Amino acid sequence: MGNQLRTAFLLAVMTVIIMLVGQLIGGHQGMIIALILAVGMNFFSYWYSDKIVLRMYRAQEATPQQAPEIYDMVATLARNAGLPMPKVYVIPQDTPNAFATGRNPEHAVVAVTQGLLKLMSRDEVMGVLAHEMAHVKNRDILIGSIAATMAGAIMMLAGMARFAAIFGGGHRDNDEGGLGGLGMIVMAIIAPIAAMVVQMAISRSREYLADSTGSQLAGNSGGLANALEKLGAYNRKAPMRANPSTAHMFIVNPLAGRSLMSLFSTHPPIEKRVSRLRGAPSSPPAFGSNSGGRRQAPPAPPKAPLSQGQANTPLDRGRAFWDRMK
Repeated sequence: MGNQLRTAFLLAVMTVIIMLVGQLIGGHQGMIIALILAVGMNFFSYWYSDKIVLRMYRAQEATPQQAPEIYDMVATLARNAGLPMPKVYVIPQDTPNAFATGRNPEHAVVAVTQGLLKLMSRDEVMGVLAHEMAHVKNRDILIGSIAATMAGAIMMLAGMARFAAIFGGGHRDNDEGGLGGLGMIVMAIIAPIAAMVVQMAISRSREYLADSTGSQLAGNSGGLANALEKLGAYNRKAPMRANPSTAHMFIVNPLAGRSLMSLFSTHPPIEKRVSRLRGAPSSPPAFGSNSGGRRQAPPAPPKAPLSQGQANTPLDRGRAFWDRMK
């Protein structure tokens, strides 16, 4: 119920912001048009926001035949959590990161970058996947997907307002209750800030909760703690090519290396997350497996380690490099 109330509150806030934007630009008529737009955006966000985010990062669905190891790990975690098997997507980027999306557990998606699979050990990949499955179990993914879509819409409206203000649009709206060109300039300034505030409003505590729940799903906290340290180091040195409106969806802030964007981070400090994980004893998963007739994860697969190759391969040297950065 808590997440449902948060989702409803987010939709209401975004609706009010869009209506205010319409009032500033077009007066009463603009507000009515903005209200219609807001209703359409709310409906669209609920049903299609996950597809938009996946397309934004050119993520490709991975089948059991294409990526058996990661698919087996997700299946194990889904079974431990008593959840349906989510779809698995791979993002063609070298910076390691991951996110979960979808409007409910029955339509969930877990997406990881190619860099994550290349740089992390099996235990670390399992820890990251467990964190994302925890978001699915805790029903965090809907509000994350909606926030990404709505924040992106506000950013787009801000760009349109700047364009209109530059070319002298909005003069006739002064007599209709709007602020005309001045309103467009004001909206172009405050709208991006409002979008960032909405993302920051998504409670940071959900990341701590996902870390804790993920450790239980994986059976230990060490893999996730090690992965977070590597993820933080890599994303500070080589920030991911990510849209700011979706930054809150990832396991670590993909824009951490950009000083201005880091001021609006929606993630708790990695040091605090790692400290909590290392200081709290882990326990085996204790979640029920009854899914009430929902689509089930496949039977437990044999646990095969990720391909390691020879000790002197570039992959092993890369892992050793990031291990030394802890």
